[in-house]
Amino acid sequence: MPRGRRDGQGGSRLSTALGVFSLALGTAQVVTPDGLSRLIGVQGSSPVVQTSQRLLGVREIVQGSGILASSQPRGWVWSRVAGDVLDVSLFVAAARAKGLDRTRIAITLAALTGVGVADLVAALRLGGDATDDGSLSASASITVNKAPDEAYRQWRDLERLPEYMAHLRSVRADSEQRSHWVAEGPAGKAVQWDAQITADRPGEQISWRSVGDADVDNEGSVRFRAAPGGRGTEIHVDLRYRPPGGRAGRAVAKLLGEEPNQQLRDDLRRFKQILEVGEIVRSEGSPTGQSTRQQVAQRPAQPLR
Repeated sequence: MPRGRRDGQGGSRLSTALGVFSLALGTAQVVTPDGLSRLIGVQGSSPVVQTSQRLLGVREIVQGSGILASSQPRGWVWSRVAGDVLDVSLFVAAARAKGLDRTRIAITLAALTGVGVADLVAALRLGGDATDDGSLSASASITVNKAPDEAYRQWRDLERLPEYMAHLRSVRADSEQRSHWVAEGPAGKAVQWDAQITADRPGEQISWRSVGDADVDNEGSVRFRAAPGGRGTEIHVDLRYRPPGGRAGRAVAKLLGEEPNQQLRDDLRRFKQILEVGEIVRSEGSPTGQSTRQQVAQRPAQPLR
């Protein structure tokens, strides 16, 4: 497949340019840390500054090489976005020191911000899990050691979903086909929606979509299929939703590590434990309850004092 068509023409061209820029910047940081420090307004750099420059330069070289060598550079570009956040934070902290060239400091900070925006734009354009309208899709599968009918009944009990879905606060079943959902949104803000079941075949499939004035428009399906060799049930989940805040909300979620496919895989692993063991396996008990949000917040086991 031609390089420009890997994940989107615009994103690919921009990521290639960022990869070249990353290699050039990293080489300058490693070879001439003093010269680069003077250029950005840091005069008379100390050994600590020189070491920091070289370490950041190695990071830039690794990221640039990864972008240029990979046929799917999206992860490398997102690593640059995370690096940009770190660089700006470090530079703002360092800029408080005395004896710096304030004009060059301001120019450098503006340049760092501009590069960060370019990295973010490239990462969004390369995002294979987003559609043109900014919505996200996620899918995951797992095999459980239970019959399809039993797995279906467990999932169909909608009010129990928050026990293993970490971002759900509550689900209220208003009728056989209608339910109200409350989930954790950006910055801890609650988001809500009503859902309508659109397909319900016991032991086979549950499909739904949001209705009315939903904070998060979404739809999805769960399919249950007997695993080969009588090994239980294969569960396949497909979701599509539009995160709060549109593309900006999606970018924030990525920066915070909120990767939807990984979230879904984690939810399915907890569902498997609930179904096969009867509880989510943890190192300690749950005196405050069994919701996933409480489970995730638990501390690791500690020796008795």
